[in-house]
Amino acid sequence: MDIQIATLCDHAADYNGKLVITGTFDTLAARALPVVHPSCALALRFCFTPEDTGRHQLSINIINEDGDSLDPNNMPIKPDFEVKLPDNAPFITRNIIMNLQGLKFPESGIYSVDIGCDEEILIRLPLRIVKVTQGPDGQARLA
Repeated sequence: MDIQIATLCDHAADYNGKLVITGTFDTLAARALPVVHPSCALALRFCFTPEDTGRHQLSINIINEDGDSLDPNNMPIKPDFEVKLPDNAPFITRNIIMNLQGLKFPESGIYSVDIGCDEEILIRLPLRIVKVTQGPDGQARLA
């Protein structure tokens, strides 16, 4: 199995197998910490081949620099899924969109969105949380 696309974004949708992504990002700027990001999405596009046929368990976890889950009560998220290709199909692709609401980041730093399958990390998306202040010229500056 191959992850063709993995990104955090403002919005994602699947239109008849086409993955539509709006506003991909890897940094959130906050004037105060902790900060709650009201709404975003994790957009994934998988490519499966006949070797991937069978049951699998996806794993999605947002962690801090120490490897601790952002929300230990609800993460990692571990849905099971089954891959079955039509006869004579060399591959199939599937889009997965996970809407994430109310993510609370307690401090600035580097976080990661870990995406795995069957207890193996497939990809790690970095997410930087930075605190900013407004300078005398009105421009945002890193705190």
